[in-house]
Amino acid sequence: MKKVFIYPPNSLILGDLVERFGHKPLMLNNVIGEKVRTAEIDSPPLNMTDEDPKKGLKYAAIEVPSGVRGRMSLIGPLIEEADAAIIMNEAPIAFGCVGCARTNELSKYLIRRREIPRLNLIYPKNEEEAKVVVQKIASFLKELE
Repeated sequence: MKKVFIYPPNSLILGDLVERFGHKPLMLNNVIGEKVRTAEIDSPPLNMTDEDPKKGLKYAAIEVPSGVRGRMSLIGPLIEEADAAIIMNEAPIAFGCVGCARTNELSKYLIRRREIPRLNLIYPKNEEEAKVVVQKIASFLKELE
């Protein structure tokens, strides 16, 4: 079983596909879920601690907005933990979105820099393209074993 970072990191569709093929999806949803259920967080959904943006300094400079550093404090460790990655480009907002273009660019850069196996896809526009995308994901995940 490999740990597969998915992008967008909150895509339930990609997470489900990764799980169906016996791998562990590294998803933002799981990290935030743990934080929300942690007793030290006083006021969900404000699930960031004062320390999180400081942790983000490992991934983004001090001049970068704190929101990017905060997001990267959650996403960065997932990228570091990954054995592989699946990246869905040009996806609509409902597919899964971080909501911050700078975080998205930085996440993709860190994935490329890791030099792990990765599958880059374009979001399908019709049913036929969707079938091809699922086949590519299945082949990629089977090759990881």
